[in-house]
Amino acid sequence: MGTIALAVEEFVAADPAVVFGRFGRDSGAGWLFGAACDRVAVGEPVTLRAPIAGGPPVDVLGRISELRGPRTLTITHDQPWRGRIRLRFTPAPGGTRIRLDAGIDERGLEWLMRRRGHPVRDHAVTGPRIGVLTSRSGSGGLFASAVANVATLAVEEINAAGGVGGRPVDLLEADDATDPGTGALEALRLARAGCRTIFLTTTSATYHAVSTALTGRDVLVVHTNMNEGGGESRLRIRLGERPATQLVTAAGPVMRAAGGRRWFLAGNDYVWPRAVNTAAREVLPAHGAVLVGEGYATLGARDFAPLVERIAASGADIVLNTFVGADAAAFERQCHAMGLRDRTVSLGPAMDEATLERIGLHASQGIHGVSGYFQHLQTERNGSLLKRYRARFGQWAAPLSSLSESMFEAIHVWAAAARAVRSTEPVPVADEIRSGRYDLPRGTLALDGHHHVEQPLHLAAARGATFGSMNDSEGRS
Repeated sequence: MGTIALAVEEFVAADPAVVFGRFGRDSGAGWLFGAACDRVAVGEPVTLRAPIAGGPPVDVLGRISELRGPRTLTITHDQPWRGRIRLRFTPAPGGTRIRLDAGIDERGLEWLMRRRGHPVRDHAVTGPRIGVLTSRSGSGGLFASAVANVATLAVEEINAAGGVGGRPVDLLEADDATDPGTGALEALRLARAGCRTIFLTTTSATYHAVSTALTGRDVLVVHTNMNEGGGESRLRIRLGERPATQLVTAAGPVMRAAGGRRWFLAGNDYVWPRAVNTAAREVLPAHGAVLVGEGYATLGARDFAPLVERIAASGADIVLNTFVGADAAAFERQCHAMGLRDRTVSLGPAMDEATLERIGLHASQGIHGVSGYFQHLQTERNGSLLKRYRARFGQWAAPLSSLSESMFEAIHVWAAAARAVRSTEPVPVADEIRSGRYDLPRGTLALDGHHHVEQPLHLAAARGATFGSMNDSEGRS
C-alpha cells in the first residue's frame, strides 16, 4: 500500500501576503483550515483541522518546517500520522486561493479507516507482539506522537539487541481518542491480535475501562504515565508519578515563587484530577497552603472564562492545573489572555514539554511542572536517549516528556524482565517487573514487589516554550 495524495482548496478575500502573514493567528483570514500558531516561522508548532477524504476534519499537529513567503508553507507532522502538508497561496480575483496538499501513508490510512468505523486487518506476526494504546486524537493528543515515536524506538533497540528469546518483538499501536469506551474496544482488538502485554499512556479513565474490558484474559496491562494509583493486580501494573509525592515536592518552592499561599484547584472532570485534588486537600495545608476554591470542566472543553473569573475572584496566588493535553494548553492560554497570569502562577502535575510549547512563549510565563522526567535532565542516559531520538525522528519530532518517555522506559523494562525469566508469558514477566530496580534516563526506578514505585522527582519552571530546573526542587516519589 502506497501513499494517497490529497488536495483541498479554500478562498480568502485578502491579498496573499496578508493571508500568509496572518496564518493561524486570528479569527479572520489567518484561520485557514482551522490553523492555530503564534508565529509564522520555521520551527513553530501548528495545529491544523484538515478536511480529509470527505469526512469530518482531522486535527493535525506539527511544525512549520519550510517557508517561501508569501507563496508556500510546509508543515511536518507526526500526529495523527507522520507526513507533510504543503499550503500554496496563489493570487485569485478578489483575494487568495489556498491549496492544501497532503499525503496519507499506510499507517495514516489504517488510523483513518478505524476512525471511520471500517475494519482493518492487522498484519501477521511470528514473534512476541506487544500493544501500545495512547491518545492519537482528542484532548490527550498533544503527547501521543512522542509516545508512538519512543515506542517504535524502544522496540527497534530491543530487536537490534537480539529481540526477546531470539525473536523480534512486534509492535501494534492503537488510539483511544481520549475516550474510555474507545480505549476498551481498542484494547480488546490488540488482545485479539495476539498482544499479551499492552502498554497504556492514557488517562486513568481509559486505564480503568481497559482493565475491566480485559478481565479474564491472560493479558498484562502496564499503565506507564503519572496516575493516582489503585486498580493494580497481578496482571495490572501502574508505573508513573503519584499526586501526593508530586505535591510534597512542589508545594514549598512554588509558594516561594508565587510569593503567596492561596491555591485554587482546577481541572478536567474525571478520576485523575479529582484524585490529585483529594491529595491536595490533604497535603497542601500541611505545608502552609490555604485552599480558596475548586472547579472542573469536561474533557474537550475550550471556553474556560467562567472558571478563570472564579479563580480571579478567589484571590488565588497559585492554580493547581489538572487539565490534560489540549485542554491544559487552552486553559493556560485563556488565563493569560484574561490577565490572570499577572497575579497567579500555575503548577501542573501533568504539565509537559509538548503541552508547554502549545501554550506559547508569552502565556507560559509562571507555569511549573513536577514529574520524574524533563528533557533538560543532565544524565548520561538522557543525553544518549535524546541524541538517538532526534537521529531517528528528526528535528521536527515532538519533544519528550515524562508522559512519553515513560513509554520508552516501560517497554525496555518489559524486555529486560522477559529476558530474565526467559518468557513473554504475562504472569512471570509481571512478577519480575514488580520487584525490579532499573537504571533509566530519568534515574533509578525501584518497585517494591507490591504496588509502590520509587523514582526521583523534579520541579521545573517554564523557560519560554521549554522547562528549566529549579534548584531547591528535588524529591522522590
